[in-house]
Amino acid sequence: MDEKPANLLSPRFEPGGWMQWPDNEDYSLQFMRVLGSAQEGGSTVSECFLTAGRIAAGDDESWYRAWKAIADINKERGDLAQAAGNIPSARSNWLRASNYYRTSEVFLKLDDVRRGEALEQMRTCSHRVVTHQPQGGELVRIPCFESGYVEAYYLPAPGSDSRKPAVVCVGGPGHFKDEHLHTLLRQAHARGLSLLLADLPGQGASPRIKGLVRYEIETAISCCVDYLIARGDVDERRIAIFGDGLGAAFASRAADLDDRFAAAVCDAGMWDMHERVIAEQWMSGDDGKDAIGEEIRRMQRHGGVTSIKCPILMTFGEHDWLDIRHANKLCDALREEGADVTLKVFSATETAAAHGQTDNPTIGREYIFDWISARFAIAAVPLSA
Repeated sequence: MDEKPANLLSPRFEPGGWMQWPDNEDYSLQFMRVLGSAQEGGSTVSECFLTAGRIAAGDDESWYRAWKAIADINKERGDLAQAAGNIPSARSNWLRASNYYRTSEVFLKLDDVRRGEALEQMRTCSHRVVTHQPQGGELVRIPCFESGYVEAYYLPAPGSDSRKPAVVCVGGPGHFKDEHLHTLLRQAHARGLSLLLADLPGQGASPRIKGLVRYEIETAISCCVDYLIARGDVDERRIAIFGDGLGAAFASRAADLDDRFAAAVCDAGMWDMHERVIAEQWMSGDDGKDAIGEEIRRMQRHGGVTSIKCPILMTFGEHDWLDIRHANKLCDALREEGADVTLKVFSATETAAAHGQTDNPTIGREYIFDWISARFAIAAVPLSA
């Protein structure tokens, strides 16, 4: 068998981001995720490349050992900083350790005992980050359904005691709320926004509920809104929902169900809407805008995303998993039906062009939280003004 040319195996930057192992996409995408979190405090560039040098692409054991080793170093360094009274340094190290522990387990089998141990270490470090925030942070369980709950981190915005705007943040299946600590916290607090980072039923540490049906996910998010309003330190006129990656479908359906949201962000698009529209196109053989528009109008007659009353932001990367042409047509058709939709496409020339802006989350989150802040500014003005 002919060997691949050496240049195909060398790390390189591609339009979709940094490929550390170009012949192993899974490893490269996971590495890009953790490397991209460096500017938000979720890793350091040197530690990422040091760790990568200890990994043999395709060797899951080497992946686990390398990331666990650097996670252990950061956790120990954080614990020592706490003992010395250096809390900012402790928080920084715990935040990185949480991310590294999460990274270490991604290629372990579901029944591997080490996976549970790594996730428990991730949670331990995350809990310490949350509870050692300057303005305080809380681990909360929000009741939903008959015996279930949503486990979440509540991170109040810094500043005065006045009621603050807040953002409920959810991810897709397989997501952990801990991942949002190093992708959203800095951007939100810099703009005076409180965060509720939630594990929806069946995610993270929240229980799997037998017989769970799809609509109950939206109900769980409404329970999160109930919780925020009941706290007394949140401005109920300024609550947004942010759906990250595959969580965009949850965000769009929650905003359709609950009129209390002032804004909705569907990062990487409204996946459930895309699935239905693309299925309609495939079955009809029509790739035109009229077919998409007709499908949206049909959905409107039966409720759904077209009845969302708050402004919607959809973000995509030029090299996202979904076709940008469909996103543009979808947004045009939604606008024709009266929806307030903003579409932001990040181009490869500016980076942030990968799915969920994995290659450069800072650019994506800056845009998203600026957009949320602008919508909150409008929501803060009384209607009679």
